[in-house]
Amino acid sequence: MANRNIIKTVKGIHTQDGAGVNLVRVISNRDVEDFDPFLMLDAFDSDNPADYIKGFPWHPHRGIETLTYLIEGDIEHSDSMGNKGSICDGGCQWMTAGSGVLHQEMPQACERMLGFQLWINLPRAHKMTTPKYFDITSDITTTIEKEHATIRIIGGDFEGTHGQAQGEYVKADVLDISVDVGQTLSFETDIEKNVFVYLFEGSACFGGNKDTLIPAKTAALFSHDSGFSVRAGETGVRFAFFAGKPLQEPVAWGGPIVMNTPEELDAAFDELNEGTFIKQS
Repeated sequence: MANRNIIKTVKGIHTQDGAGVNLVRVISNRDVEDFDPFLMLDAFDSDNPADYIKGFPWHPHRGIETLTYLIEGDIEHSDSMGNKGSICDGGCQWMTAGSGVLHQEMPQACERMLGFQLWINLPRAHKMTTPKYFDITSDITTTIEKEHATIRIIGGDFEGTHGQAQGEYVKADVLDISVDVGQTLSFETDIEKNVFVYLFEGSACFGGNKDTLIPAKTAALFSHDSGFSVRAGETGVRFAFFAGKPLQEPVAWGGPIVMNTPEELDAAFDELNEGTFIKQS
């Protein structure tokens, strides 16, 4: 079993979004081809509520799925489908925007806000599917304990064990993995899937890159092989693992809306202006 090796690392850029939320945009539209089907990863880690308390007031989405995961924190959310709730420590929200939703995400002041939001592209055939969402709370998250590692299945599966969320349109595997100091975790992956990781804390070496220590707050994209191996550094490591088959479709991206053609993008913004954007209620 040949191990995947790192082919690209990304630190991302510090930026603001929403009404003034400080975050790191790890991957975005400049990375679409390499990270397909994943479009964007925003990471946040702050113990200062001023960094995030202004939140993300009402805004639209179409043509994507958003997955928001908190290791620590509290984000209140509501949407045009009538859903309302909170994402708290160890919780996740998986939202299929499909034909269009309006929603807001408002972080609440807490000791630490640590997590990410991932955008997953929807295939052309399902861009206009009926919107839906579901929450996964920490108490129902599928967790696997190995001798030197803990794997939390946010989406997809790990070694045949399924999590609570199974992507209907893109079968994405999203894992929260912790490995003890100096220990190694190895497992098989689907060779057809693009795989990348984002390190929350600690450091690690991956695959055949045994002399290259990847630090925290870094994303690494891997080659297409069947094996995945990680060896934790001197303080251990906690990272998110993402895997999904590339769609290899054209991408027309305008802010919170991602379609296949500029014409579809223009139509979406016309509908926003005309008040006809929401197709389902």
